[in-house]
Amino acid sequence: MKSKQWIGLLALLLACTTLWAQPVNINTADAQALAAAIKGVGSKTAQAIVAYRREHGPFRSVDDLVKVKGIGQAILERNRAVLTVGTRSPVAMQE
Repeated sequence: MKSKQWIGLLALLLACTTLWAQPVNINTADAQALAAAIKGVGSKTAQAIVAYRREHGPFRSVDDLVKVKGIGQAILERNRAVLTVGTRSPVAMQE
């Protein structure tokens, strides 16, 4: 019985850490981080993301990821919640 409780607790903790995880910035992450963060992407495709970014410049939106060979709409949609292209600087308020 105790092992079932531990398994349940472990599953709950894993679910919570997934919900609280910070998105991965596809403009700054290295291939290893991309492969670890994007479900359905291995090291070869992660390297292709980095190479595409190096050749074409930063991604303007997460949707641009489908321009990389090996990334389709299904992979994008499955991972959209954990991907970002960075944050914009807040506009300074003028007095």
